[in-house]
Amino acid sequence: RSRRGGIGNTGSGMDVPSAAGLGGADPQLQRFIEVETQKQRFQQLVHQMTELRWEKCMDKPGPKLDSRAETCFVNCVERFIDTSQFILNRLEQTQKSKSAFSESLSD
Repeated sequence: RSRRGGIGNTGSGMDVPSAAGLGGADPQLQRFIEVETQKQRFQQLVHQMTELRWEKCMDKPGPKLDSRAETCFVNCVERFIDTSQFILNRLEQTQKSKSAFSESLSD
């Protein structure tokens, strides 16, 4: 089985056009494309991390998970949840600081 490239390699064969390449396009369309591109990159990263975790945790496939593999997968899921929560909190802080900055400019 061949391994895929690093995080920058999508491996999907599909390239999403960047919003920067749309020059004079509608700003809402540009923003939509940026958001969708970010979603696609996140999904690809999750897929790659899942593949890496599978290879790390699963020594030999069998009818049941042994306790080592189960513990490894549980730890991976917990770290994923922790990281997701951290990112959400960081995004909320960024949005709040942007809103506070915008309000201070309008005063």
